[in-house]
Amino acid sequence: MKILLAGGAGYVGSRLVPELMARGYDIDVVDLFWFGDHLPKDVVVDHPAVLGYKRKIDIFDLTEKDLTSYDQVIFMAGLSSDPMAEYSPSKNFIFNTAAPAYLAYIAKRAGVKRLIYACSCSVFGYTVNELFDENSPTIVGYPYGISKLAGEQAVLNLQDEGFSVISLRKGTISGYSPRMRLDLIVNTMFKCAVRDGVITVNNASLWRPILGISDAVNAYVRAIEASSTISGVFNIASENYTVGEVADLVREHIGSSVRVDIKHLQDFRNYKVTCQKARDVLSFHPRQKVEGILRELSNNVGSFQDWDNPNYFNIQVLRSLE
Repeated sequence: MKILLAGGAGYVGSRLVPELMARGYDIDVVDLFWFGDHLPKDVVVDHPAVLGYKRKIDIFDLTEKDLTSYDQVIFMAGLSSDPMAEYSPSKNFIFNTAAPAYLAYIAKRAGVKRLIYACSCSVFGYTVNELFDENSPTIVGYPYGISKLAGEQAVLNLQDEGFSVISLRKGTISGYSPRMRLDLIVNTMFKCAVRDGVITVNNASLWRPILGISDAVNAYVRAIEASSTISGVFNIASENYTVGEVADLVREHIGSSVRVDIKHLQDFRNYKVTCQKARDVLSFHPRQKVEGILRELSNNVGSFQDWDNPNYFNIQVLRSLE
């Protein structure tokens, strides 16, 4: 099977690509490489004749002809956080809504059999003590969540018997990647605990579905290897936690000398999800809870202890490109 990863050089892609190559898939990557290149050395530059190549190109510059050799396409590109979306709402809607819609459109015309869309649980917005499944209302009212929901709807509109579309609504991902991020909940708290000895929590009561990056990679594998008859939306998370509970687990992992500073500030995101559909249909069985994420971060801490490196913070990279 030949697979194209659009945006595959990012935080998750840098972990997913070597896993897919180890499973024997022929993997190509197109990316703007805003965050550098941390892909395996086997993925060579801009050489379509070689198995496993990477190409610096905007999704809107791809054509049907570029996609005719692929069995599946994965959309992992776009702006990946609320701060990025708030900083540039126009780019947010272009990259998170228009780009996947265009990619799905030309992929289907090119004969690609499946598109996998990287969505987000952010589409649920703010809920109060409810466990949401894929049929629950999406009441998001801020740019990032709106753009991801609109992108999801656009690609799902193209599904039919010959073109499978799977949307993975992922929880907040954390864990180690060669393209490291320190602007994600567990990663951020780990950094603050180790570097400063203080974890700041804006609102301890808010719920978040946390997704270990190993489980995120597994979810993509399960989607790729699912029956060609399967399409639809799937919640993907390792476990639901309150933000305060995550802070307590980080403190327990690092040591009791770490202080947790609770602020009691409001937030527009509060949701917890069930992943039963992904278990039943995709055979997605998460294994990496927060404790496992923290062990992974500790085991790799020597690779990202330059804590203030701007490349670890997506919003800083976006600002530098302006």
